[in-house]
Amino acid sequence: MTGSKQTQLGATGSASQPWWRGAVIYQVYPRSYLDTNGDGVGDLPGITEKLGYIASLGVCGLWISPFFTSPMKDFGYDVSDYCDVDPIFGTLDDFDHLIEVAHGEGLRVIIDQVMSHTSDEHAWFRESRGNRENKKADWYVWQNARPDGSPPNNWQAVFGGPAWTWDARRQQYYMHNFLPSQPQLNLHNREVQDALLAASRFWLDRGVDGFRLDAINFSMFDPEFTDNPAMEIGNRTITRPHDLQHHVHNQSHPDIPKFLERVRGLTDGYGAVFTVAEVAGPDPLPEMKAFTMGDARLSSAYSFDFLYASTLTPRRVRRAQSNWMGGFETGWPSWAFSNHDAPRCVSRWYDGRDRNRFARLTNALLLCLRGNPILYQGEELGLPQAEIAYEALQDPEAIANWPLTLGRDGARTPMPWVKGQAAAGFTTGSPWLPTGQGHAEAAVDQQSEDAGSVLNFTREILRLRKDSAALMVGDIEFFDAQEPLLAFRRMGRDENVLCLFNLGAVPIARPDFLPSGVSAWAESGWAENASDSVPEYSVWIGRI
Repeated sequence: MTGSKQTQLGATGSASQPWWRGAVIYQVYPRSYLDTNGDGVGDLPGITEKLGYIASLGVCGLWISPFFTSPMKDFGYDVSDYCDVDPIFGTLDDFDHLIEVAHGEGLRVIIDQVMSHTSDEHAWFRESRGNRENKKADWYVWQNARPDGSPPNNWQAVFGGPAWTWDARRQQYYMHNFLPSQPQLNLHNREVQDALLAASRFWLDRGVDGFRLDAINFSMFDPEFTDNPAMEIGNRTITRPHDLQHHVHNQSHPDIPKFLERVRGLTDGYGAVFTVAEVAGPDPLPEMKAFTMGDARLSSAYSFDFLYASTLTPRRVRRAQSNWMGGFETGWPSWAFSNHDAPRCVSRWYDGRDRNRFARLTNALLLCLRGNPILYQGEELGLPQAEIAYEALQDPEAIANWPLTLGRDGARTPMPWVKGQAAAGFTTGSPWLPTGQGHAEAAVDQQSEDAGSVLNFTREILRLRKDSAALMVGDIEFFDAQEPLLAFRRMGRDENVLCLFNLGAVPIARPDFLPSGVSAWAESGWAENASDSVPEYSVWIGRI
């Protein structure tokens, strides 16, 4: 896509800011969005069919999780061809049509780029493993065994077991940070970087507006292969050896930002392309800053501040936001409360009767934060985490660590569209995962007709955000308030927006800094008892 075409799509925020700053991105997990051919798996035509619905939410764009050719050992994050669509999702023509319709709806399209590893079925790996002299011999991470035949070092894989698998063809071990079927690319090799950039260029030429870089802090490693130091167990529940190490050598190499400068150099040739890094780990902030600071690296980054948090507290929100209160040049964050890898936030943070009330609160909070909110499909409906029986599990991590790991399937169940149809309107066949408990009752057709639904409240907050420069790109200032009250002000050049959230289960005294007689711009639960207290799990947003 050219810069002129992106300009025609329109901007968000102030005219001086790129379209993506402050934009709300809606994440689509394609396997579970809408199946149009009855095979039980969602597809690209299904996304295209629902682009009008996505646009009606008021988001600026959508991020589509991987749809590339893959053996699906990790459901698309094991890529065997970066430049094609897996037949289960459709064709390149289907993707081109999706782009055309999305842009016609005013929506940007962001796709994943998996740059740290491929599938073991990728042609690059098949050539690399053939012998030690071929042209791609150094495209992956190979090491000799120790004299006793054991792996080269103590590095452990995220999904369990050593980060090394023996390959008889080369008489060497290859490295994998995730599944053995996801061999690690050697991004220290410039030819590998060139090949990955060429793949990104392929999609930019087809019109994509941005990339989400999967697990990018895993993309480079210590070339000396130094052992990782041990981590104390403490009070943690250990489900995998990976949790027993400080991962200072198998990931997070200081040369990663140099590669990201090459990514930015490519994307700058296509206008205001949005690039956002996923950064996992116990201390992601330094890497997030390094990946995004200045104008030569990525647009944004998000970590797991909220994605695996067991509680939602004012302290957690203030701590996360306080790391990003400087100017744009110091970096720009993105935020997600739920996604395809993490249990849905409504179930993690709430165990009461009025789940919809709490969902309105979490959606409003996400959309009032300074940064780029990423709204995962189904959050606009307030969907809870589904419980998946062992025999129905698909997630390899969940199967391997059952029952100590919740796994990812419970957040990946099919999107409910129509209450009265089989599989809640997701498919005419047998769905790849069962419909979640209570999800049909929360289907889009049900909530669309209910003015007070989570869906319509979320649409209201999205409209307010899009019309407010303060909420889109303004500064943030927190008030000292009695917990569990969270209160902050978003400030633009000519606008101040006060945001109040009672994160607790009981009413709390009305704060002195809330002016009397000021009408709410948007509220949830407030009208029940707004005279002298802030009701439990309530939201109040207003211009002051």
